[in-house]
Amino acid sequence: MPLRSDWSEELCPVRRGLDVLGDPWIMLIMRDVLHGMTRFEQIRDSSGISDAVLARRLRLLVDEGLLRKVDYRGDRRTHAEYVATEAGADLLPIMHAVSMWAEKHTALPEGGGHMAIVHESCGSETTSADTCSACGEPLRPDAVSWDKPWKHTRERLVGATDLPA
Repeated sequence: MPLRSDWSEELCPVRRGLDVLGDPWIMLIMRDVLHGMTRFEQIRDSSGISDAVLARRLRLLVDEGLLRKVDYRGDRRTHAEYVATEAGADLLPIMHAVSMWAEKHTALPEGGGHMAIVHESCGSETTSADTCSACGEPLRPDAVSWDKPWKHTRERLVGATDLPA
């Protein structure tokens, strides 16, 4: 028995979207890729996902057009890394909205802190998921940083890499 129904042919866009994005690992993988973690081991170590589950999710994200697989030459053999496409980068406002919702409606664990979403183009923290609340520009991954006080870092995101294959 399947874990859930196939909603890919549904007229409702919420169902079709959840057909791709409904698994929590998908958003965590995309978070990591948008932070510049493009290699299998980097994503696995950051998210804590098992190798088998990660391999399946990466295959799905490539098939759905959110990631593109790019080969690179290692010391001894060719490896693959995964980069966001424009469709993958377009998930940024959804990630921002989930983060903002969680900060407002879930308990902050001990040692946590407010994650500021900073629009690097103007240097301001934004309170909007898709548009900078200070300057009004659309928020794109290559112009956004996440200030994570629990890690004592400000992490700049990376944009889409829709280059010809």
